[in-house]
Amino acid sequence: QVQLVESGGRLVRAGGSLRLSCAASERYPMGWFRQAPGNERQFVAAINWTGGRTVYADSVKGRFTTSRDNAGNTVYLQMKTLKPEDTAVYFCAATLLSGAYTYTRASEYHYWGKGNQVTVSS
Repeated sequence: QVQLVESGGRLVRAGGSLRLSCAASERYPMGWFRQAPGNERQFVAAINWTGGRTVYADSVKGRFTTSRDNAGNTVYLQMKTLKPEDTAVYFCAATLLSGAYTYTRASEYHYWGKGNQVTVSS
């Protein structure tokens, strides 16, 4: 059973920074999604198996960066210049699909973390 353990969510002021972590039991292509109350789950960022390929939603491009640690099992989402509209529960997800690519659809992911609340105050 794949386990994804997330950490790092908290309350932060607008303009601030925050880093989320997601530790997996093995190396997988990973994605980050978020869900605000009343909204559908939304793609944020994804990273392939090696960490050499990443993709971002337009709403976070230039502000968020996803990366892996050297061992490859932990993935990070560095968030800068946070805005109140970034407030959501953030989920990491792992896919069993090819490690060469990144994936932007929730249906492409097989395992999900429990979610981390990120609240950005204005």
